[in-house]
Amino acid sequence: MGHTLLVIEHSASSHLPGWIEGTHSPQFAIKTRMEWGKFALEELNSCAEQVVVADAVPQTNEAIRTFQWLQEHPIRVPTLAIVPAENPDLVRLAAATADDFLIWPVRAEEFRARLTRLVAASGNSYERLQDQLFGEVGLRQAVGRAPRFLDALKRVALFGSSPAPVLLTGETGTGKELFARLLHFLSPRRSGPFVPVECSAIPEHLFENELFGHAKGAFTDARTEQKGCAGLAEGGTLFLDEIDCLTASGQAKLLRLIQEKKYRPLGAEQFRDADVRIVAATNRDISRLVETKLFRQDLFFRLDVLRVHLPSLRERTGDAVLLAKYFVDAFCKESGLQKKILSSASLRKLESYHWPGNIRELYNTMQRAVLTTEGNEIVSSQIDIRQSETDGNEGISTFQSAKSAAIQRFERDFVQRLLERHCGNVTRAAREAGKDRRAFGRLAKKYGLHRGFS
Repeated sequence: MGHTLLVIEHSASSHLPGWIEGTHSPQFAIKTRMEWGKFALEELNSCAEQVVVADAVPQTNEAIRTFQWLQEHPIRVPTLAIVPAENPDLVRLAAATADDFLIWPVRAEEFRARLTRLVAASGNSYERLQDQLFGEVGLRQAVGRAPRFLDALKRVALFGSSPAPVLLTGETGTGKELFARLLHFLSPRRSGPFVPVECSAIPEHLFENELFGHAKGAFTDARTEQKGCAGLAEGGTLFLDEIDCLTASGQAKLLRLIQEKKYRPLGAEQFRDADVRIVAATNRDISRLVETKLFRQDLFFRLDVLRVHLPSLRERTGDAVLLAKYFVDAFCKESGLQKKILSSASLRKLESYHWPGNIRELYNTMQRAVLTTEGNEIVSSQIDIRQSETDGNEGISTFQSAKSAAIQRFERDFVQRLLERHCGNVTRAAREAGKDRRAFGRLAKKYGLHRGFS
């Protein structure tokens, strides 16, 4: 990914290393050159480049005035200053004003490293990165401006071109499959298939057949050869969701696939090469599962080469509103409805809610709001969030109702955590909770947590 520079320099001499202007550094390119004293300082505010390089060697009075102006008028683009060692006052001024500075003479490697760091650290670069990702892969649902979310986006951009396995971690509903697809579309395998596998939904006795397929005659009903997910993902990406739900047997079979890049379909005589990239996801602390011997340590080390953690929505201040507006616009467009806006009160309600179901819950909430609103404004009462799940005391007028709401919040969160820990198995979750299976199942049904669980 190339980055463009605005360079301010003395007309008599350029102190920039020559490699930056040639083909030796495709990472950076000079887009605009300006001479000290021949540009308006206000132009820096509308600078379209990603880094400003202020070459103050030899020293000029214009350089001093520019640094003084920048102290009073910070600009959105990061600034790298190059200053002479023989003028300590100018060095101090540049250090106090610019985002980073170098003392002349400058080594090319150091110059490049400083530029790279400035681009990586700037909020502006994050916005450009996000826009580029949207443009390249068309995944506009990756909406957000919160620092933790942007950090995750940045890691995806860095890891996309690597063939190494990636482990995605984060709570349920944080968008792990979306990020897996983003990794796929940013990789050299983007023209190949993306094959998602729900590990928690595959019974143990069917896992090998589901993953590796079978040869004709492998068992009674195997009248034809059938590819498994590994074969279907040939040349592309195999996404293993809820990897923590694999049994010990399934983990051993997966380890062979990752370790040897080979697999053997059921009933086949020979192994086949596995030309797939592995991306795995989990909503649990998988290192804790390793400690308790519930997940193989060797498989964990094979999967945890590159890791991206997706923050919960409650950790992404301001992003709930951004996502809500995006979902409203998308639903209106899909349904052929007139454009709808969110009222100020509804925005405050969205921002104050803790979103235990994360983006998935927000998505469903906004879909209901769009479909049940007749006018063109969605008001607070049409944001259908159960009062028992809201933070604060709005609408709770008595001790008894507040107590009831707190109990319901606890029950829902407790049941949800246990079901997630046991991959939806109600029997095991009920056993850990010390409750009868049917009573536990009724609780799960009460809070809408029973779908897809067994």
